[in-house]
Amino acid sequence: MSRSREVMVEILVALALLAGAGIGVAGAESAPKPGGKSDGKTVAVTAPAPAAKAAPVHYGIGREAKPEEIAGWDIDIRPDGQGLPKGRGTARDGEDIFVAKCAACHGEFGESTGRWPVLAGGAGSLASHDPVKTIGSYWPYASTVIDYIRRAMPFGDAQSLTNDELYAITAYLLFLNDVITDREFVLSDETFPTIRLSNEANFFNDDREASEKAFWKKTPCMTACASGEPKIVGRARAIDVTPEDGKGPQVE
Repeated sequence: MSRSREVMVEILVALALLAGAGIGVAGAESAPKPGGKSDGKTVAVTAPAPAAKAAPVHYGIGREAKPEEIAGWDIDIRPDGQGLPKGRGTARDGEDIFVAKCAACHGEFGESTGRWPVLAGGAGSLASHDPVKTIGSYWPYASTVIDYIRRAMPFGDAQSLTNDELYAITAYLLFLNDVITDREFVLSDETFPTIRLSNEANFFNDDREASEKAFWKKTPCMTACASGEPKIVGRARAIDVTPEDGKGPQVE
């Protein structure tokens, strides 16, 4: 309920109470006493003054961000396609761009070079002792691919890709993972919402409010606890992780 409605309700309740007590309200006839006579008493009822709007707090540093500055950071892309930029690209176009700007770390076919993340392969490996978590085998949404590339890649030159390059690289990665099977398929802001990854169904919303509700207790269980006082079995100083006075890092 808004504050204005709360004020109106308070006024109406006050009027009802005053009328029931036989007390008139200023600006209107006083309520008559039994027998048709009035005692002439009136009481002025006024609405409380609206609360003053809190003044903005200034901390003496920086300034309010401009809309165009906020827009530069507001670039997230959701699974339903909200936030997708205008653009288009194909896997065929993306292959050359990927080789030039991404393969040094991720390999020409997403197989990775050295310690960099593997982006393709791993189908059917999640249940094994050595699962390979890639776009095709593990990721739930294609929006994660394009969103991360858009904001963080290529490494060392983030946000340098045009929108068309962004769609082309994403299309190539989806092609490497057999999500897209046609090199000429045009991935765009219009076709992107149709893309589905194979592992999407195995992700679900956090259900701890229901599944773990039995563990959420205001008063914790204190039965069958271990007896005796807590015993300290080790100290940080004993394994030399606590810096000694005068030997810690110097802070300017």
